[in-house]
Amino acid sequence: MTRRPGMTVASLFIAFVLLAGCGGQGSQTDCGLDGCTVTFPRSGEAAVSVLGVEARLVGVQEGTAQLEIAGQQISVPVGGETQAGGFTVAVEQVTDTEVVVRVRA
Repeated sequence: MTRRPGMTVASLFIAFVLLAGCGGQGSQTDCGLDGCTVTFPRSGEAAVSVLGVEARLVGVQEGTAQLEIAGQQISVPVGGETQAGGFTVAVEQVTDTEVVVRVRA
């Protein structure tokens, strides 16, 4: 019986760290236990803190988003994903006004 409360406390701590680890100006973030979804405005400079690292949209060219994650520059096409800074980064959507990116540990 002592294992169950310990596991619950650990789960709550992890959830708190993940939920507190998202945020930034000029963008929207939605974080949960399985990572964060960041909606960047397509124009302008926007950077966010996601899971303890900085993420920013550098630009978009022909359906491919150029991002900087933890200081590493990557290019990810819509529907694609790659690794950067120890995270899995996926581009879910690119519109005329925004870019939706999913970051998972």
